[in-house]
Amino acid sequence: MALTGSKVAVLGAGSWGTAFSIVLADAGNDVSIWARREEVAATINEHHENVDYLPGIELPRRITSTHDPEQALAGADIVVLAVPSQSLRDNLPTFLPHLADDAVLVSLMKGVELGSQKRMSEVIAEVAGIGDHRIAVVSGPNLAREIARREPAASVVACTDEDVATALQKRVHSPAFRPYTSVDVLGCEFGGAYKNVVALCVGMAVGLGFGDNTTASLITRGLAETARLAMNQGANPLTLMGLAGLGDLVATCSSPLSRNRTFGEKLGQGMSVEEIYASTRQVAEGAKSCSSLRALAAATGVEAPIVDAVDEVVQGRLTTAQLMDAFISRDTKAELS
Repeated sequence: MALTGSKVAVLGAGSWGTAFSIVLADAGNDVSIWARREEVAATINEHHENVDYLPGIELPRRITSTHDPEQALAGADIVVLAVPSQSLRDNLPTFLPHLADDAVLVSLMKGVELGSQKRMSEVIAEVAGIGDHRIAVVSGPNLAREIARREPAASVVACTDEDVATALQKRVHSPAFRPYTSVDVLGCEFGGAYKNVVALCVGMAVGLGFGDNTTASLITRGLAETARLAMNQGANPLTLMGLAGLGDLVATCSSPLSRNRTFGEKLGQGMSVEEIYASTRQVAEGAKSCSSLRALAAATGVEAPIVDAVDEVVQGRLTTAQLMDAFISRDTKAELS
């Protein structure tokens, strides 16, 4: 697939969708952002800024926005999906009638669907009825505000069709954004979804006042847990050691810009899940995906103590202090078992 067009539609005007639009524009594409709220689209068009999600960042003139999905998708050979993962299934039917027959759908979403335990690429394939060669994911250590500020970063563009991954790589390679290709869509998606849950746990530790030894231990054991489940599903273990695995995990767990780590910190400081949701427009995907990842691990017999414990906290059945105590009191074993 050549993907020689110049128009990209980005469906979702949140912080990551907007930041990735900057990458696309800097790489030479004309970008149309679909915004769920008309006022967001109007502000982007009039002021070249997304004041709700990336205040203070000037958007390139090649970026426009609209509330009309047909207008956003007209002429786009690449369609980037940047809606919250749990709303993807409901949103797709609105977009599908306006897709070009050969458009490639690119997922920026990092979650696992509640109920079905499906990855985002699986939801796209099921609802859109298209082959894997038209579905790709972008995943890596890509905190939205740093990307929007054009700080140097790298990521992975994954598609089971290597030619499509390479074609996409060319379309998203900007002066500040270096994409690598992969055919391991499954590994990239599990790395992206699981790291959000680990970041919640790390944030809880920080909120409780613990230091680097604790957070480093959680990050490392979180990576081991991610690899167990991803490899059980067929992922390449090297993917979990790369940008979409370890790289994304470190960035999300270490940065105060991370929504998931920040969500966890607030839990550790004593706020309830409901209070945190009420205080922000931003979505912490880990708080939604922890139960679906837990169900998937249980169904496949994979040990997942971090996901189990984080889900218990999110559901209100465990305090953050009890979570930390539970980790220390678990039975000891060999590290590589």
